[in-house]
Amino acid sequence: MAIHVGDTAPDFTLKTQDDKEWKLSAQSGKNVVLMWYPLDWSPTCEKENCSVSNDHTFSAPNAVVVGISRDSMWSHRAWAKERGIKHDLLADPMLDVTKKYDLQHPAVPFISHRATVIVDKNGKVAFVQVQEKTGEARDMGAVVAALKKLG
Repeated sequence: MAIHVGDTAPDFTLKTQDDKEWKLSAQSGKNVVLMWYPLDWSPTCEKENCSVSNDHTFSAPNAVVVGISRDSMWSHRAWAKERGIKHDLLADPMLDVTKKYDLQHPAVPFISHRATVIVDKNGKVAFVQVQEKTGEARDMGAVVAALKKLG
C-alpha cells in the first residue's frame, strides 16, 4: 500500500544514533520531514544530509527533520559525528517502517528508495516524493517549498 497525500501517517518508533527512542506521534504540532535514504557513507546520501543540517528552513521551531535508513544506530552515530550531521538519524535495520510506508526499493530490496514524506502538524501526509533513480539526489527545492507552504 503506497502512502499518499492526505493519508494519516502510520505511527512508528525507531532508535536514533544516540540510542534514544524517536516516535512520530510524539512530534504532534510540528511538521515532520521524514527523509529516507539508502545508506550511510554514500556520496549522495552524505551530500543531502549535510545540506539539510545546514539549511535553516529545517531548523524552524515548528519543523523536525530526520533521516531514515537501514543502517545501525552505531553507523549513524559515527557518520553523524564524522560529517557534522545535526538532525537525528533513525535506524530501520529490518525495514519495518520503510515497508509500512511502501518505500522498500523493488530492485534492491535490502534498502529503501530515496524518498521524502512530510507529515503535517495534525499527523497527515502533506507531501510525498520518491526518487526513482536511487543514485540521483532528491529535489530539495520541492521539499523546502512544501515545508514552507505548511507554515
